[in-house]
Amino acid sequence: MNDKEKVMQSWVQKAEHDLGTAKITYLHLPKYYDTIAFHCQQTVEKCIKALLVSYDISFVKTHDLVYLISLLKDKIVVEESLVDDIIALNSFSVQIRYPNELIALTKE
Repeated sequence: MNDKEKVMQSWVQKAEHDLGTAKITYLHLPKYYDTIAFHCQQTVEKCIKALLVSYDISFVKTHDLVYLISLLKDKIVVEESLVDDIIALNSFSVQIRYPNELIALTKE
């Protein structure tokens, strides 16, 4: 395995951990919407970063999904509905982790 594959694998592994955390939290603490949403956002962020690495696209340290997905525009087609989902997920990044950031969440 070359260095690029190792970096990609490390991003995917961290994404899997975030997704696992979201799933377990949903199963055992289903009303912890903020924690579930945060880990879902983190999963997507890390998957996009793995994809960026695969295409040798540099990116700054950020949690901004819109920025990250925009870097892929010349490499892959991103459907508009996916962009809408990414925009919605974007608000669940790090700022949702603080008590002064109130975002009303529901199961949906």
